[in-house]
Amino acid sequence: MNISTLRRQAVAAVIAGSLVLAACGDDDDADTATTEAVADTEASADTEAPTDTEASADTEATTDTEATTDTEATTASETTESGASTPGGAAGGALELAEGDVFVTGSSTVEPISIRVGELANEMSGGGLAVAVEGPGTGDGFATFCAGGADITDASRPINDEEIASCEEGGVEYVELEVAIDGLTVATNPANTAITCLDIPALYALIGPESEGFTNWSDATELATELGSDYADAFPDLPLDINGPGEESGTYDSFLEFAIADLAEERGQDEATRADYSSSPNDNLIVQGIESSQSSLGWVGFAYFQAEAERMKGIEVDAGEGCVAPTVETIADGTYPFSRSLYIYVNTANAESNPAVASYVDLYLSEEGLATVAEAGYVDLPADRIAATQQAWAGR
Repeated sequence: MNISTLRRQAVAAVIAGSLVLAACGDDDDADTATTEAVADTEASADTEAPTDTEASADTEATTDTEATTDTEATTASETTESGASTPGGAAGGALELAEGDVFVTGSSTVEPISIRVGELANEMSGGGLAVAVEGPGTGDGFATFCAGGADITDASRPINDEEIASCEEGGVEYVELEVAIDGLTVATNPANTAITCLDIPALYALIGPESEGFTNWSDATELATELGSDYADAFPDLPLDINGPGEESGTYDSFLEFAIADLAEERGQDEATRADYSSSPNDNLIVQGIESSQSSLGWVGFAYFQAEAERMKGIEVDAGEGCVAPTVETIADGTYPFSRSLYIYVNTANAESNPAVASYVDLYLSEEGLATVAEAGYVDLPADRIAATQQAWAGR
């Protein structure tokens, strides 16, 4: 038997192993009742990587195939020297998911991604890995998580000092994992043709602590002019109907950081928005509020704007370098001024004691799991940041 024949047989063996693993991961459609449904969710669970491998079975390309004869490329995960696992799916291998229950709380912005990964886990495990996801807000999520009440918390901002202290007090150790990029989107109704771009002074004049009581856009003209806004003259004499997240939300905190904090500190004001607007922890209700008024103003995560782009108008933001619209491209390259990272925080003790938690995060950081970021309407991390996240998880 010649070397070429031996090589083809080795390739066939690897292919067969991959097909068996894939078949084990694609059982009957599982009940996804443990996760909250997101409209038109189509989980990308059935990744059939072996189909690409089958295509290569008729060729004698030895570059990748020969390497797999000496390594177990089709195992569910690779084990580091410390014993931590890295997501096999990220390297194209099939994931073997442990059975069990996982509870995820936190950011309503990150929630759609976590739900999709949960549905993917449910399908791939044949219902054995059940993930419950809720989205009360980043702040509320950290409160539950740091008290030991959740395996994972989603966050649309990094954990703050007070929350770090709370986790320490609660004995909760965690690993921070960046999973996506979002562009906090300031929006209005498409009927509001007077407004296409706003700068930071304009946003402060409309939504900051000194705007309390302004009922029309034009009420903010004097303050915006005083602050040096280039857009104050564009404010229409129309009702100023504001809808946004409340203080429990990481999106609220991000907006403060982007649009309010610096000017508030400079002017001796509280670092807060005006209190007299329609606030909600539910992004869908914020979207409805923006859509329901022809002269609305509000802010949400990019995915919620993108899903309703025909009924909402994204307002370009000028942070000193001209007007920039929120798009996948401008958010990815950071030219959109309100770009931000999205995270999950994992209780490392729970991941150790409950294999289902580790399996869920393995899947989250796999090629299949990370594909849900764009499906949910957010922006993929660049390769180097994905690698850093996977390394952080492996080294937990």
